[in-house]
Amino acid sequence: MKQEKFSLKKRFMSFKYAFNGLKILIWEEQNAWIHIFVTLCVLIAGFVLKISIYEWIAVIFCIGLVIALEMLNSAMENMADFVSPEKHVLIKKIKDLSAGAVLVGAIVSAIIGLIIFLPKIIALC
Repeated sequence: MKQEKFSLKKRFMSFKYAFNGLKILIWEEQNAWIHIFVTLCVLIAGFVLKISIYEWIAVIFCIGLVIALEMLNSAMENMADFVSPEKHVLIKKIKDLSAGAVLVGAIVSAIIGLIIFLPKIIALC
């Protein structure tokens, strides 16, 4: 396979495609709205409760992880539907596994959120 020359224009276009992926996630994937709502709540709580820089790093990493997993899940579901529009046992398995990855990421993120926010909330009470 012949390697193409470096092109700054092509690098900028790759960002255009990536931002289009974010747009598709926001406008077409209903589960993304749940993640966005939780993200806004967590960001507000982080400012109100004045979490530390290291806590911010953990929170931002968790937010990015869950959103990235949701995007991969959505991509896999769309690809599976394209490849096999009819129901198929292996397609269901693929979709369930990718949805499970999002669930694991969300559960881990929720646990990290509890570790960070629960002591601060208890201290306020």
